[in-house]
Amino acid sequence: MSTDPDQIRIAELVQKSDVVLFMKGSPLFPQCGFSSRAVAILNHLGAEFDSVDVLQDQGVRQGIKQFSDWPTIPQLYVKGEFVGGSDIMMEMYESGELAALLTEQGVTAEK
Repeated sequence: MSTDPDQIRIAELVQKSDVVLFMKGSPLFPQCGFSSRAVAILNHLGAEFDSVDVLQDQGVRQGIKQFSDWPTIPQLYVKGEFVGGSDIMMEMYESGELAALLTEQGVTAEK
């Protein structure tokens, strides 16, 4: 377990909610196209999710990349597990894998 305060805070954010999207901006006002696409996918699937605006906190913005060992934002976590970024979310959405994952994990998803 890391003693870095940013890593500890990120771990707490990831564990706090069933679905967490680390993104640029907010779901109502995404600040990049990739974040906007991630929000649209989750909304289309009817998933309830929390979001963390990485633009509001430099520690989280840099720390999340180390936390997941993934270089880009947005980043989606389901039940504490890193799922992927915007491109992976889109591939999983198109194949039906993302809806299946959300259903399997007991996260609200519409058909």
